[in-house]
Amino acid sequence: MRPRSRSGKDRAGRGALRRILPQARRFLGARLRVLAALGGWSLLESAHTFLGGYSVAQALDRGFLAGDTRTGLLWLAVAAVAVVVGGFANQGVFRGLAGLVEPLRDGLLRRVVSASLREAVADPARADSAVVSRITHQTETARDSFAGLVLVARSFLFTAAGALLGLASLAPLLLLVVGPPLLLGLALFLATLIPMAARQRDYLRADEALAEEYGAVAGGVRDIVACGAEDRTAARAARLADAEVGAARSLARWAAARTLSLGVAGQLPVLLLVFATPWLLDRGVTAGELLGALTYLTQSLLPALHTLMTALGAAGTRLLVILDRLTGGHDGPPGAEPPGPGAPGSVKGRAAVPHPDAAFSVAPPVPNAVPNAVPNAVPNAVPNAGPDSGPEPGAPAVELRSVTFAYGAGAHPVLRDLDLTVGAGECLAVVGPSGIGKSTLTGLVAGLLTPGRGEVRVLGRPARAWPAGEPARLRVLIPQQAYVFTGTLRENLLYLSPDGAPPEAVSASAEAVGLTGLADRLGGLDAVVDPAVLSQGERQLIALARAHLSPAPVVLLDEATCHLDPVAEERAERAFAERPGTVITVAHRISSARRADRVLVMDGVHAVCGSHDELLDRSGLYRDLVGHWQTVRV
Repeated sequence: MRPRSRSGKDRAGRGALRRILPQARRFLGARLRVLAALGGWSLLESAHTFLGGYSVAQALDRGFLAGDTRTGLLWLAVAAVAVVVGGFANQGVFRGLAGLVEPLRDGLLRRVVSASLREAVADPARADSAVVSRITHQTETARDSFAGLVLVARSFLFTAAGALLGLASLAPLLLLVVGPPLLLGLALFLATLIPMAARQRDYLRADEALAEEYGAVAGGVRDIVACGAEDRTAARAARLADAEVGAARSLARWAAARTLSLGVAGQLPVLLLVFATPWLLDRGVTAGELLGALTYLTQSLLPALHTLMTALGAAGTRLLVILDRLTGGHDGPPGAEPPGPGAPGSVKGRAAVPHPDAAFSVAPPVPNAVPNAVPNAVPNAVPNAGPDSGPEPGAPAVELRSVTFAYGAGAHPVLRDLDLTVGAGECLAVVGPSGIGKSTLTGLVAGLLTPGRGEVRVLGRPARAWPAGEPARLRVLIPQQAYVFTGTLRENLLYLSPDGAPPEAVSASAEAVGLTGLADRLGGLDAVVDPAVLSQGERQLIALARAHLSPAPVVLLDEATCHLDPVAEERAERAFAERPGTVITVAHRISSARRADRVLVMDGVHAVCGSHDELLDRSGLYRDLVGHWQTVRV
């Protein structure tokens, strides 16, 4: 998207004003009683402004300068009483303010939530991360800005009326001196409102676009790493961040222009009043009237004007933009054209993943990436490995030698001095309480984690010593949250087969784990898969068939069947038991432990390994787990 010109942005600001004004009139028209009460309290408050300067002038001219101290003190007492009355009126103003502010906030929340629910029903696959910003940040900002704006606007209106009436009552010539600079400053200020609204709009759009991008990246990080799109994604996020910075700088420049108008309206009247003092005295203006005029300017009119300009320049433009966005008048983010639904490499919601045929190079993920950031924890393989990259003949499939591991230097070890040997072709079930370290064990065997002490060997070689890409040929890890990307079902199944597989092998693996029924419902192996419409169990079936098809002799199933029913789980586990190779399963049902050759019981202190019957005699924890599983089953 080409950046818009300044005139285009200003037209957008005027357009937002035109869209909001009819709604504002309807909102305020429905609350005339509240506005009347607010106006009444404000009128009472303006009496304090009028009496403030007028009483000072009378106290000086009729009292102290005339030698009548008592009269002067009485007029000052009148000014003091006006302050008390103004404070009382101010309390009434705040009580009336709630009748305007809270209905606005409630109405905005209803609009945002209703619109978000309609979008979610219309497109369940699309996750609108920006709605969080609209509900939590923008509606509260609109509420606070509206409250401040109402307070400031009615304060300036009634304060200015009281001050100007007071100046006219003292000496009409005073208005000729202070009026022109006030009007000039207000005109300059009003000229900045539309451009500032446009820049504020740009800033909010950029902020929403960046928040939505970060939400999409967080939800699709496995897709991004799987397709080697890290640089592309980082570049897009950087462009959006730069757009937000640019919008903030443009907004700051217009804020500086607003400060200039404030100086003209706020300081020039006082300077002109001082400069014109001899001329005013020659024309009959008294010292008391001059002091009263100075009181009106410095104590009432100029502070109210300063507050009005600050509020309108910041809160007013922000309120205009937010209301326009929350009521449906927003458009796309500046500085970047979001990809369409079919654009390759788009990251939009859960289902938008870079397609394998996308028009950018697909780099293999980093082998030592963080587990949750790598799909199935298995990178793409390199077709031609070196002569020394194969498994060591006769070596155990998996071997742990006095392994100790902790998540951090000062953390309590999750595994301590663990020794374990798993032979080729063996099926090992790993059981234990939640959080005891079962997933950590699979991460160590997969080479995703490095032990603090000890050694982990897979097929005779250190788990993390394989050449880049080669682990996909030797071991696969299927985590509990199965990874499925947007593409054909066949492409998903071949994801862990670096050299591909014949069609009959693909069909055989799908049949073995029980995926055929789902494949038929989707339209066959060449049908496009949408991850967002699949259940967790369906995604697990696809990941299991993918692992079954892979050439890896070591398969790690980290609760990879937890979303399947017992019958489907048994079929999948028997398929892996009949498949050549070694299987390590983190079990969550007693049936999985019974089907395994051996069971490893982890209790956080030491591990016990043996068959199901042996462990019933040797491990109290295993007996407790078996009893718990049987109770849950009943």
